[in-house]
Amino acid sequence: MLLTLLLAVFFVFTAQAQKVGLVLSGGGAKGLAHVGVLRQLEKNHIPIDYIVGTSMGAVIGGMYSAGYSPDEIEQIVVSPEFQRWTSGKPLESKTFNFLTAEPSPSALRLGIAIDSTLKARISTNLVNDLNLNLALARLLAPASASSNYNFDNLFVPFRCMASEVFTRQVVEQSKGSLSDAIRNSMSFPLAFRPIRNLDGKYYYDGAVYDNFPTNTMKKTFAPDIIIGVNVGDVAMKKYPKNDDDLLGSTVAFLGTSVADTSSVGHNGIYIQPDLDGLGVGDFDRVKDFIAEGDTAALRSMDKIKARIGRRVDSTSLQKRRLAFQGLAPTPRFIEVRVNGLRPDQNAYAARFFQKKGREYSLDDIEEGYYRLASDDYFKNIYPRIRYDAARKGYIFSVDAQRNNNVSTEVGFVLSNRPIDNLFFGVEFRYLRSLLYTASADVSLGRFYNGAHGSFRINVPARLPFYFEPEITYNQWDYQNTGGVLGRDVINTQVRQQDTKVGGQFGISPNYRSRLLLDAGAFVNKDEYTNSKQINSADVLDATLFSGVTAALRLARNTLNRKQYATSGHRYVYTLRAVTGSSTYTPGSTAEQPGRSEHREWLQFRATVERYFSMKKDRQAWGYFGELMASNQPTFTNYRSSQTTAPVFAPLPDSRTLFLDTYRSARYAAAGVRYTQPFLKKLEWRTELYVHVNAEPLTQGDQQVAVRHSGLDRPRVTASTGLIFQTPVGPLALHARFYDDPSERFSVYGHLGFLLFRSRSLE
Repeated sequence: MLLTLLLAVFFVFTAQAQKVGLVLSGGGAKGLAHVGVLRQLEKNHIPIDYIVGTSMGAVIGGMYSAGYSPDEIEQIVVSPEFQRWTSGKPLESKTFNFLTAEPSPSALRLGIAIDSTLKARISTNLVNDLNLNLALARLLAPASASSNYNFDNLFVPFRCMASEVFTRQVVEQSKGSLSDAIRNSMSFPLAFRPIRNLDGKYYYDGAVYDNFPTNTMKKTFAPDIIIGVNVGDVAMKKYPKNDDDLLGSTVAFLGTSVADTSSVGHNGIYIQPDLDGLGVGDFDRVKDFIAEGDTAALRSMDKIKARIGRRVDSTSLQKRRLAFQGLAPTPRFIEVRVNGLRPDQNAYAARFFQKKGREYSLDDIEEGYYRLASDDYFKNIYPRIRYDAARKGYIFSVDAQRNNNVSTEVGFVLSNRPIDNLFFGVEFRYLRSLLYTASADVSLGRFYNGAHGSFRINVPARLPFYFEPEITYNQWDYQNTGGVLGRDVINTQVRQQDTKVGGQFGISPNYRSRLLLDAGAFVNKDEYTNSKQINSADVLDATLFSGVTAALRLARNTLNRKQYATSGHRYVYTLRAVTGSSTYTPGSTAEQPGRSEHREWLQFRATVERYFSMKKDRQAWGYFGELMASNQPTFTNYRSSQTTAPVFAPLPDSRTLFLDTYRSARYAAAGVRYTQPFLKKLEWRTELYVHVNAEPLTQGDQQVAVRHSGLDRPRVTASTGLIFQTPVGPLALHARFYDDPSERFSVYGHLGFLLFRSRSLE
């Protein structure tokens, strides 16, 4: 009887003293299964006294050690923001148009850093970690401060593994910034770039040398029981079938150490979730991973309960979690620092952070961070949030590195119509107390040729602004794209060119918005015929219109693509004034004598488009609207009035056609767009528009333009076809309809971005 009582007391004492260590391996998106394991351990009152994690295991384990519950971690990883953290896609709500110009047809952008010795370094195309870095800093800063930057003082004592690849050593991170440690642990080669640590060193993913760090758990914490969760592949179960899968799987497999499944010890519990069919990059399948973690933990739960006698009451666990969270200092940001560049360059970057009161709010910090990142000159910036106990406030610091002072762009369009085009662009940036950018680009083709050069001065302030002198040249030649001579000749024998010298003054009042004042002198020359019959000896009429123009434009753009968008919105409102002198030179088909006339007008254009996801992003609907209102007068004849009139261009190839019924100084248009995705990158897209011209023009006696009162009949435009998103731009094949006598039904296809620079008065 006494012996039985003593054994029972001994068992209770042993169970109460029993310490449990949890080891979480890396494995990319597969590491999301750890969330399900944590949830089941808490649900079944299993204690977790220590955590050691690598890569994604460090992310999930670090958040748990920072005081986040499994349910809270799940809410974070299933959020749309998490998908953008892992994919590197820009957050629509946190991207600035401060430095954004007109969308160009470039498909490839290459950044080059050239130093003072003229040595060049090409930037690598890794996952953009801009959103991820700030998210980790925000999520983990309170816990780091509460623990006094000692991982033993976290809600659960924690170790985070990294690799020093140059000395081939495993690095056990036990103190400092928790977000830095986790970010080091997930710097997988060829995926996320390594960050520069405060000691000047660079660390890589802990999975390179120790993806299942049970030895660190034994050496550092010496728990009685180890629960090891491995989501990494022990062996290649299935040989990849294609080159892309082979490359991705091989890099992940070779770059990760193989787990020793017996290293949890004879009384430990080894858990291997069944993740067959789920890949290291399938971050969009978060719930599937969590479910598999749930299932794997439940399969091992009887063994876990048999070997771990101690239990943790849910109420006391939650009280302890809330008590730890309550230790976090008040989120007061008292200072912003920028490090890593020259003193004058650091000062320039710091001016992007503007406080609205005596202290910086979190919104102030975020706004400055994303404003700074809007130029890829500062692409490699890394944020840190550290608490200053003496000053009782947080210091936000940015480690900035000069990324690209030279950028080159290349693009092209191939089409079944003769509108092929090549695009080349280059930018050079020079940063001292201000950032100076010189840029030039050129487009070459049969239909369109253009060139643009500018010099921009960027000034950070409470309301950042820039000034940009520029020169633009455009040439449009419908003669080379109009088909056989004699077919719709009056609409194909048109050549247009314009030159504009001026400047822009722009500010970005908030995210994705830009207010722009554009002014300059222009010279437009339009050549055309007035007859449907023409021979090789005929001379085209010419209208030379020169003068000055100024426009005030408010634009907001959150579209996910510069062509064939499926999400986001775009609003552009432009008020333009034009004044100048028109000189008409008659050709061989003219019925009017040459003359010079003064012309001036005001013009307002409003364009809106917006997209809505349907059925969990399996469909997208969008609407489009445009209004043009102007008191633009007629010119010498009908054709010159048409060549100068604003253009309604609803479809990508609309700019390549000269259609009379789509040119008017006064019109209103509305349309709908529908996109149905197939597979991952193939889409079926249908568009339908109706537009109405007000006070339409017709050709009267002696070729003069006659303006009619009222409205023209509604005109319909439609298109349907397939779009495949390639690395060099969209590959599209469409059947479309224009409501114009010279163009009805047709099929067109193109590869690349079918984009052209606006004319001088657009």
